[in-house]
Amino acid sequence: MLFAPDTEVALRSVVNLINTLESDGTEHLSTRADLDRFIEEEEFTGSRTHDDGELASVRTLRQRLRTLWDASEDEAVTLVNAILLESRALPQLVKHDHWDWHLHATTPEAPLAERMSTEAAMAFVDVIRSKELDRLRVCAADDCEAVLIDLSKNRSKRYCDTGNCANRAHVRAYRERKAAG
Repeated sequence: MLFAPDTEVALRSVVNLINTLESDGTEHLSTRADLDRFIEEEEFTGSRTHDDGELASVRTLRQRLRTLWDASEDEAVTLVNAILLESRALPQLVKHDHWDWHLHATTPEAPLAERMSTEAAMAFVDVIRSKELDRLRVCAADDCEAVLIDLSKNRSKRYCDTGNCANRAHVRAYRERKAAG
C-alpha cells in the first residue's frame, strides 16, 4: 500500500473529476443530473443544493485541481495550502456508512465543492509529503490528455482508464513489430 485507503480513494475521485472534461471539449458534467451521477459513483456524502451554482463550483474546482498535474512541488504546496485555508480545514477521524475510519476536514454541511476540494487537498498533502508528485501523469497515448494517478508498485502505469488507450497502444506496437519482422 502506497497511501492510506482514503487517500487513494480521494486521488481516484480527483482523476475521475478531472477526466469529466475531455481534451476535445466533451463535457461529462453538463447537467445537474450528470453531477448527481458523478457524486453517487464517487460516493460523496453530505449536504447538496442540487442547483446550477453547485454544478458551476464543481466544474471550477475541476480546473483548479487539474493544475496540480503540471505543478512543481512548490506550486502544488501553494494550491493545497490555499484550499485548506479557504475551507478552514479541521481534520477529524470519522466513520460512516460502509467506510471505516478516515479523515474529513470539513463538516457535512459545507458546500459540495468545498468538501470535494478539501478532500482532494488532504490527499495531496500525503502525495507531496511522500515526494510522489511524479505519480501524477497525463495519459501516454498520443491522442489523449486524460490524467491518471500511478499507484502501481513499480511506477509503470502510463495510460488512463477513460478509454482503450493502453489496448490501442499495445495493438499498434504489435502491428509495428509484425510489419518490421
